[in-house]
Amino acid sequence: MSRTTVATIHLGALRHNLARIKALAAPAKVMAVVKADAYGHGLERVARALDAEAEAFAVAALGDGLRLRAAGHRQRIVVLSGPDQPGDIAEMQRLELEAAIHHEAQLAWLAEASPARGRLRAWLKVDSGMHRLGFPPGRVAEVHARLAAMPGVDPRIGLLTHFAESENFDGRATAAQIARFDEATRGLDGPRSLSNSAAVLGWPEARADWVRSGGLLYGLSVVEGRSGADFGFRPAMTLSTRLIAVNRVGKGERIGYNGTWQCPEDMPVGVAAIGYGDGYPRSAAAGTPVLVGDARVPLIGRVSMDLVTLDLRGAPRARVGDRVTLWGPELPVETIAAQAGTISYDLTCGMTRRVLFVEDER
Repeated sequence: MSRTTVATIHLGALRHNLARIKALAAPAKVMAVVKADAYGHGLERVARALDAEAEAFAVAALGDGLRLRAAGHRQRIVVLSGPDQPGDIAEMQRLELEAAIHHEAQLAWLAEASPARGRLRAWLKVDSGMHRLGFPPGRVAEVHARLAAMPGVDPRIGLLTHFAESENFDGRATAAQIARFDEATRGLDGPRSLSNSAAVLGWPEARADWVRSGGLLYGLSVVEGRSGADFGFRPAMTLSTRLIAVNRVGKGERIGYNGTWQCPEDMPVGVAAIGYGDGYPRSAAAGTPVLVGDARVPLIGRVSMDLVTLDLRGAPRARVGDRVTLWGPELPVETIAAQAGTISYDLTCGMTRRVLFVEDER
């Protein structure tokens, strides 16, 4: 019997999610964010599934843009960190990638760019309050003019920013960022892009010309206490494995490393072939739900590198070889993330090389 841990990627869910984002964001266009290997779902796999409907892709680095072009994708591709070194600019021109420009050093490199390779399309990034990347609002008009005058840069300059806490739909921070961005870009030509996934849901006034949606594309949510399904999105990944042992353990016996969980009675304990060596979070607390067949049972003891232990009192018919689902449509990954003290993005991005990825059209 194979001991393989499997991540099933639901291509139909990806297409459904993109269609829903488009409906919510209209008339804005959608950049499908496929950075971090498409949030752990597989860059080429996701881009292939969305090729017919994606108006643009957004990636974090030049290398991802190269992979998309090598796979034959001709959509607009925006590199959200822009060039990391001077030599990146010529490669971006060759590949017809677009670059977010957020730092003075990049302006110096762009000033030397040759238009003979084609003019680079730039997005000027505004630091409206995230304080990570971007030019301060007071410099935006100046930088916009400098970019538009550079021979190697397309004069149609885009304008973008990134929100720090847009998942808080009643918060003041996002409203303040929108106001700062609007003030900084007033009177400037060029398309605007403000919204990430959470803002698509909660801040309709920020949709502008383009939205950049990552998490929702994969059916994920970062809104506390909510899953992607709560907003009409379908999970695009199911993580599953098999039971490899069912043991009878006596009352008072302790389970796993350091004996952190004690059996309250004589009971069946299942062992499933998955652990932090596969990407399942070591921080998942006892009580984290797992599906054995259709029965929801709690994880007990500590997650180890290759194995987890399960309280099977709620699944008395469980047998070796039964399917174990760690997250998926019937068990939201957001639930697991909350138990592990993290967010769903962290979990899907964390799959390791020994996980087998398979595709499903659903």
